[in-house]
Amino acid sequence: MGYRNEEIETMPREELQRMQLSLLQRQVRTMYDASAVFRGRMDEAGLTPDDITGFEEFRKVPFMSKADLRDFYPDHLFVKPYEELVRVHVSSGTTGLATVVGYTKKDLEDWSECLARGMVSFGMSDKDMLQNFHGYGLFTGGLGVHYGAERIGATVLPIGTGNTDRQIRMMLDLPVTAVAGTPSYMFHIADVCESRGIDMRRDTKVRLAIAGGEPWSDSMRRKLQDRTGMRVHNCYGASELYGPCFLECREQCGAHVWADYCYMEILDRDGNPCADGEEGEMVVTMLQKEAFPLIRYRIGDVTSLTWERCACGRTHPRMGRITGRADDMLIVRGVNVFPSQIESVIGEFAFLSPFYHITLTNEDYMDEMVVSIEVEERHLTDDMIRMAEMKRQVEDRLKSVLNIKTAVKLELPGALARYEGKAQHVTDNRSYE
Repeated sequence: MGYRNEEIETMPREELQRMQLSLLQRQVRTMYDASAVFRGRMDEAGLTPDDITGFEEFRKVPFMSKADLRDFYPDHLFVKPYEELVRVHVSSGTTGLATVVGYTKKDLEDWSECLARGMVSFGMSDKDMLQNFHGYGLFTGGLGVHYGAERIGATVLPIGTGNTDRQIRMMLDLPVTAVAGTPSYMFHIADVCESRGIDMRRDTKVRLAIAGGEPWSDSMRRKLQDRTGMRVHNCYGASELYGPCFLECREQCGAHVWADYCYMEILDRDGNPCADGEEGEMVVTMLQKEAFPLIRYRIGDVTSLTWERCACGRTHPRMGRITGRADDMLIVRGVNVFPSQIESVIGEFAFLSPFYHITLTNEDYMDEMVVSIEVEERHLTDDMIRMAEMKRQVEDRLKSVLNIKTAVKLELPGALARYEGKAQHVTDNRSYE
């Protein structure tokens, strides 16, 4: 393939875990010395870096969480000064505040290495041309995939999001062999091609795809592969980690989590380690990040992890598909959405009551979100123009906060269900079968 770190990728588990422990100890020391926040929590727990003599002792280190990203916004968790950074990315946050992530030059190199290994593992090489559907800019997806592909010598077409006509034209006119984007957009591309009599197998050279950024299932994968002829590989990542990081190999049986870059724990509801292959909450420690390290970060996703040697020969652990969330975050068209963000927008408008409900659907695998909100009784009016303007104002504000288009339905007072206990704000009718 022209690019593979054979020694690292097939290292025996015992050696990998010795490497992980050494990197964990170094990262804890670095954070303890450089981060007042982390040092304070370690002190409260009665721990010093010297106490971390094994993985069991490491599990005593306090968790980090998404609340930390809000409480120490924008950059108080950075442990490197800006003069040592070469890039900053920003993504949506839990309550309207963004997640700001800094990168040193080495951070970017390590991020590219993670993706390069994954791309080679499913068959990409310097002979491929990758058409990148992901957005370029503050979002991490576009540039992450771009530099990973360039790392292996592939040719990159940085087309970005949208403009489906141009996307299809490039796939027809250029020797594009691989694409990257959200699965829902790939289904949309397939729909448009079929409506125009374009057979992707016959009329394009595309044979590989990297899909991620939103929930999807193996049955969706099968349908997409059957319709397009592409072999589609799942991708996992988050801005807090680097961005998109971990890819499935050609076996398509779980994304390889590179053990020299990430120590991943899967914990049960009581915080105890799950057995190999058992589902639980993912907790992540990035082992080599310099600017914005994460130690025992509760990212909120529910998955499983297995150290069983992969049929591809790689020995690094593999994570299963994400099956849920340990918090209330929704992923809509690849964007993280929290009900608290919607609540904060509702609170900005005097004509809205606090009663709302979110309904999610995905006709033809394209996510749609409708937010139903009751109007305050004193603001009810028969003036349809006024009601339409109220609806437009809320939709515009939600789009500016969430970065996705959201349909708003204004309801009469008392129209939405009331709950004696915790309100049920979300109905997710999406199907991934």
